[in-house]
Amino acid sequence: REAPIPKMLAPCLLRRVVLTFPLVFMVALLLTEPVRSDQEAGTAIPAESRPCVDCHAFEFMQRALQDLKKTAYNLDTR
Repeated sequence: REAPIPKMLAPCLLRRVVLTFPLVFMVALLLTEPVRSDQEAGTAIPAESRPCVDCHAFEFMQRALQDLKKTAYNLDTR
């Protein structure tokens, strides 16, 4: 005859699994290196050939100002 499993063993094992899984998951996340978008082959544009963020913002603001001037002129002529 086999020894019966104690009634307290099952909840104890379940609790241990429930507490261990998040810990293992967090350690795995910390040890893995995040994938960066510039690591994909063939899709990266060299920094010297693309305008900086400030240049994009300046160009956008220039176009917005030109549109506002046109709109103001059109309103004045009406």
